[in-house]
Amino acid sequence: MTLSFRSELNSAEVSLSTQNQPKITDEEMMQAVRTLLLGLGENPDREGLKDTPKRVVKALQFLTKGYHESLDELLNGAVFTEDANEMVLVRDIDIFSSCEHHILPILGRAHVAYIPNGKVIGLSKIARICEMYARRLQLQERLTLQIADALQGLLKPQGVAVVVEASHMCMVMRGVQKPGSWTVTSAMRGVFAEDARTREEFMNLIRHNANFH
Repeated sequence: MTLSFRSELNSAEVSLSTQNQPKITDEEMMQAVRTLLLGLGENPDREGLKDTPKRVVKALQFLTKGYHESLDELLNGAVFTEDANEMVLVRDIDIFSSCEHHILPILGRAHVAYIPNGKVIGLSKIARICEMYARRLQLQERLTLQIADALQGLLKPQGVAVVVEASHMCMVMRGVQKPGSWTVTSAMRGVFAEDARTREEFMNLIRHNANFH
């Protein structure tokens, strides 16, 4: 299956623009972390920090693994023909991302809904789509749009709705230092954008407190 919609094209353009750059080795990345430690006034050779450059590089590679994933690989054929036309909602999907301005954590949750138009997707794949885009250096606004555009491009549904609620550590740990503040972003496609009642139904469903344990 070949995918050709806006969010994936943007990702492809970014990949193409970096392909001509020399490959950076893990050793070079570890040396960069070592330099940062020195700049902070630390001794990277002391016992507690001796393996820190290696750990930091591995952690960053894991936290940004979404750059090396694609929707084709992620879906693995889990799009099915189905005569369904009622809302499908997966809510409270944990989101762990990193702010592209400070490389500090973004912690939150996503609520994703769509109304099928002859095709449905495996429910776990919705969470995986959220994770793939979250595991990159991100803006919350962009993340929300990428999730919505991915589902819209894959399924051509009657509509897609995405709400992301997150706390940004760049606002909590530094800068304005406002713990407890949450940022909410939304993206509405199709009937969710056009029909106020459908949009209201979605918003009411994600306000309901889940009691699953």
